[in-house]
Amino acid sequence: MAQDAAAVTSAGEPVCSICIANYNGAAVIGPCLESIYDQEFHLPLEIIIHDDASTDTSVDFIRHRFPDVTLIVSESNVGYCVSNNRMVSRARGRYILLLNNDAALHRDAVRTLYNHAERYPGPAILGLPQYDMQTGELIDRGSLFDPFLNPVPNLDPGRTDVGMVMGACLWIPKALWEELGGFPEWFGSLAEDMYLCCLARLRGYSVMVLPGSGFDHWIGKSLGGGKVIQNSLMTTYRRRVLSERNKSFVLLICCPAPVLYLLLPVHFLLLAAEGMILSLLKGSWRVFYEIYFSCLRSVWGKRACLSRVRRNIQSSRRVSSGKYFSAHRWFPYKLEMLAKHGIPSIR
Repeated sequence: MAQDAAAVTSAGEPVCSICIANYNGAAVIGPCLESIYDQEFHLPLEIIIHDDASTDTSVDFIRHRFPDVTLIVSESNVGYCVSNNRMVSRARGRYILLLNNDAALHRDAVRTLYNHAERYPGPAILGLPQYDMQTGELIDRGSLFDPFLNPVPNLDPGRTDVGMVMGACLWIPKALWEELGGFPEWFGSLAEDMYLCCLARLRGYSVMVLPGSGFDHWIGKSLGGGKVIQNSLMTTYRRRVLSERNKSFVLLICCPAPVLYLLLPVHFLLLAAEGMILSLLKGSWRVFYEIYFSCLRSVWGKRACLSRVRRNIQSSRRVSSGKYFSAHRWFPYKLEMLAKHGIPSIR
């Protein structure tokens, strides 16, 4: 470890609680935790890990190698949202840093986030540039959105105001987390970071990516896919099911009216058309039924819940529609990716 390594404490008052949701992460969580201990940061930190009923050696590995960590062992697999909500409820830090088990912080990451949070005039969600663990290439500096909430990677070093930062490395004051209500547990996994950032922006809070430091990330390790390999987009059925469903949930909940009433029918028509075209091209209706029909059915089944949540959220909106949509680009990102990488491979 570095000579000026971070002080990870199980006693006293940490300034930040680093929360890591782990499921079968024995192969990746070691470097993740080492990157925390190696931080160039002199104030006390707390590390909390929620193990989501792993079937590998994760629990024994963490207990023996990192005894200072607060380890919550779940008896059943509850998903990413529940895992993080449980950890934050136990957290003692003034700030929360959500960190994926397959991510590794650059040595000045916590210091960069903390110093900005302390100087900034109000609560904000902060993120850092994300780099590919294998190649070292920049993946994004947070994301903007297209009209249908598909994340568009921000690569502009001069832009700090973004639509969302990745939940793989997301800094938030604990008081703001509690005000926003944390992650919606019925999301399961995926797009929960999108929901939290969109809700924060509706309430008038900044969502920013800081130009310095960064973190490295094994893209696609947890759910598979979601990355470009040899100029071809690779994904999985599970990832696409959750992604299309949960993005639709966020669109329905957070998009201000009257724009929602214009986007919604187009969104569902495009989803249905996309599913049919992909099924025809691949010669199998599995794509349509497992991903796109499943998405439409889930939205319909959750319509009462979504309507209730939407009313509560929109009634507390503090920004204009123009301000909310300032992080949007209006060309559909899926068309851009189709032109660049062709039809995605789904496994």
